[in-house]
Amino acid sequence: MKKTLKVGVVGCGYWGPNLVRNFPAFPECHLADICDTSKPRLLYMKTLYPDLNTYTSLDEMLTTAHMDAVVIATPVNQHYKLAKQCLLAGKHVLLEKPMAATSAHCAELSAIAQAQKLTLMVGHTFLYSPNVRKIKEIIDAGEIGEILYISSRRLNLGLFQRDINVVWDLAPHDIAIIQFLMDELPTAVNCQGNSNVTPGIEDICNTTLSFASGRFATIQSSWLDPRKTREMTIVGTKKMIVYDDLETMHKIRIYDHRVERPPSHDAFTAFHYSYYYGDIHVPYVKQEEPLKLECRHFVDCIENQTTPISSAEQGGGVVKILEAASESLRQHGARVVIVE
Repeated sequence: MKKTLKVGVVGCGYWGPNLVRNFPAFPECHLADICDTSKPRLLYMKTLYPDLNTYTSLDEMLTTAHMDAVVIATPVNQHYKLAKQCLLAGKHVLLEKPMAATSAHCAELSAIAQAQKLTLMVGHTFLYSPNVRKIKEIIDAGEIGEILYISSRRLNLGLFQRDINVVWDLAPHDIAIIQFLMDELPTAVNCQGNSNVTPGIEDICNTTLSFASGRFATIQSSWLDPRKTREMTIVGTKKMIVYDDLETMHKIRIYDHRVERPPSHDAFTAFHYSYYYGDIHVPYVKQEEPLKLECRHFVDCIENQTTPISSAEQGGGVVKILEAASESLRQHGARVVIVE
């Protein structure tokens, strides 16, 4: 008989309640403990889940509650301290994105988890999305040819953050997806942005990722847009994919469109591009909540002692890219090389 995995959640603000909702759905899990510095938030959570034990201090929670794993959903500037404390206490950790405020802190957390033989997983939820995984399947099957570039737009009005800019808030989703689809790490970053509402905190940014293969990706991030947009375009040599995460059912559309360049000719007038417009195909994808699949994966990794898809290494790589984007912003959009 399998041992029941006892899980606690730290942080019950914007995202934490979604995690609290998901873990009790697994029979082999028991979520009994939550922690937040806000007593009103804890009282609210108690109205939803009366049986939960509540704590305002992680120290008290680690001392009193008998947990096997801790899920951390706090502001990023608290991730390193809280995750380190939980790992040193012998707890498996699911840490929300971005993993930490610096890549050095990411590396340290990863080393502690390895030394303690604990699972450390990062909450890059979209890597568990059935739609993103379907796109990866289509790409790997060679259906769209070689990827030429990826363009992503993640826009909305708010939520404005006080401690991180829009790149650190929204772009981690896109960076993680792009790395997953490209199957390649970027080598350099260019990032430009502007602070329109809060001085010193960029609320609109354009980021470009360059790859050793010559391919590139662009990411537009904004808290200052009238319409919520969650759209990614993947352009291949044969076909193109548009992924719209806000669509209710048909989130993926495959366009049988391409541009063909003929062999070179001596005479310029003989050089003509060929534009091909074919059908649009909408593949069927069974929709499941990505967060539920992520939480399920965390439990499975602990039980089977396997490396998560969104591992500490993967999460640390995303933070390296975010650091390079921040440096590029400071240099007014200059190209910043990502150091391995």
